[in-house]
Amino acid sequence: MRLVLADDHVVVRQGLSLLLSGAGFQVVGEASNGREAVLLVRERAPDVAVLDVVMPLLNGLDAAREIQHASPRTSVILLTSRHDEQLMLEAVQAGIQGCVQKTHEAKDLIRAIREVAAGGVYLSAAFSRCVVEAYRTRTAQPPDPLSPREHQVLQLIAEGRQTREIARMLGVSVKTAETHRANIRRKLGIRQTDGLVRYALQSGPVAVPSDGLRSPSRSSGIPLSDIPRGPDCRLRRQA
Repeated sequence: MRLVLADDHVVVRQGLSLLLSGAGFQVVGEASNGREAVLLVRERAPDVAVLDVVMPLLNGLDAAREIQHASPRTSVILLTSRHDEQLMLEAVQAGIQGCVQKTHEAKDLIRAIREVAAGGVYLSAAFSRCVVEAYRTRTAQPPDPLSPREHQVLQLIAEGRQTREIARMLGVSVKTAETHRANIRRKLGIRQTDGLVRYALQSGPVAVPSDGLRSPSRSSGIPLSDIPRGPDCRLRRQA
C-alpha cells in the first residue's frame, strides 16, 4: 500500500515514515506543507494521503479538497489535535475518509489507513459524536462567506505573505490576488491585516511559521491548534 505523508514538523514526519514502513506500508513521498502534498499526490497517485490539519501554504482541509480533484482514487486521512464539530463537518464535506487524533496510539493510524484503503471510513468515537452533533446543529450555523480560493488567500495573509508572493504561490496574476484580498475584506467587513489574521486564527487551521512571525501584526496571534478544547467538542473560551 502506497502512502504520502504531510506534516510541517520534520521529526513527526520522519517518525511516521519509520512507523508506517515498519507496518508494511510503502511511503512514496513526504511533504512539509499542503501545497507540496497536493503536488506529490498528483505526481505519485498513492493509495492514501496522511495529512496534518495545521500546515503552511495550504492547510490539511484545503489540501484534501484539492487532492480529491488531483487524484480521486487517493483516500485522505487527517491527523489532528482538534476534535471540534466545525472541523469534523468540514472534513466530511471535503470527502475525507478518516480522522485520527494525534493523542491516539500508532495502531489507530495503522487501522485507519487499512480501512480507508479498503473503501471504508475511519472515525474514532469522539470524532463520530462530533460529526453527529455538527449535522444536528448545522442549520444554526451561519454560511461561510468565503470561497475555497479566498480561504487559501486568507491563510497566506495570516502567514504574513505579501500580495505578489500570494500570486506566485497560487499561480495567478497580482491583480487577481489583489481582487481576492479586496473581496475578503469586503465580505468580512475587516479592513486591517491584523484583523484578518485574528479572523483566520479563530476560524480555521492556520500554521504559524516556525522561523518567527513575518510581520508585527502577527505578534498577538495564537495558533488555532493551541486553543484549548473540551471533551464536548466545543471551544472553551479563555478567561
